[in-house]
This record gives sequence, structure tokens and C-alpha cells, in this order.
Amino acid sequence: MWIEKLTRGVLELDTPIGPRYVEPNLLQRAYLIWTFRNFFSLPQQVLRPWELRLIDRLWGENRFVSLSAAGAPDKPVIGRIERRAPSQVEVLPMRKPPTREPLSGSTSAVAEQSREAASA
Repeated sequence: MWIEKLTRGVLELDTPIGPRYVEPNLLQRAYLIWTFRNFFSLPQQVLRPWELRLIDRLWGENRFVSLSAAGAPDKPVIGRIERRAPSQVEVLPMRKPPTREPLSGSTSAVAEQSREAASA
């Protein structure tokens, strides 16, 4: 299985329109096999910067391949990159704290308590 992935393996990229497959060169396949040694699928957020650059380079080179339509790929899949769109955070406006108008009776009681505390 490792030899097949090393010689003919492809990388699956999740896209909004469905999975796409890119064909890396031999050195890139070896590196990707090491990256996916413990997991078949990895989200894009957990990749290191140089791994992201490799994926972007593969994407930019347009080395896409088509696999058989029967569902069984004719080339082994090294791993899958989950390309999720960043979630949009809803920004809510700041709420102003409610302003309370002191009651006339309660202010005089508070004033009396502060006067008593000051005289004691």
C-alpha cells in the first residue's frame, strides 16, 4: 500500500463543488505520506506553513486528475485536505448599560447613611 501511494498516489482536496484530486511529484508524495501517516483527513487549519505552501503550489499548478466515476479510485489517495471556508463571525454592536435614574426617596436615604457614617 505504501509503495502504491509513493508511486501513483494522489491528494484529495475538498472544495465547495466536491472533491478534486491533484497529482504531486515523487518527492511531494513522500512528504505527503509522512504528513498523513496517522490521519487520512486533515483540516487545513492544522497544517504547518510549509505544508500550506505545498498545497497552494499543487493547487496553483493545476495538476488535477480525474478518477474513475464508479467510486473506486484507480489511484490510491494519500490523504484528504479539508478546505473549509472560514466561518463568518457575527459582530454585534456594543450595548449601552441601562441608565437608572435614582428615586428621590432612595437618594435621601443614601445621603443620610453617608452623613451618619461620616459623623461616627
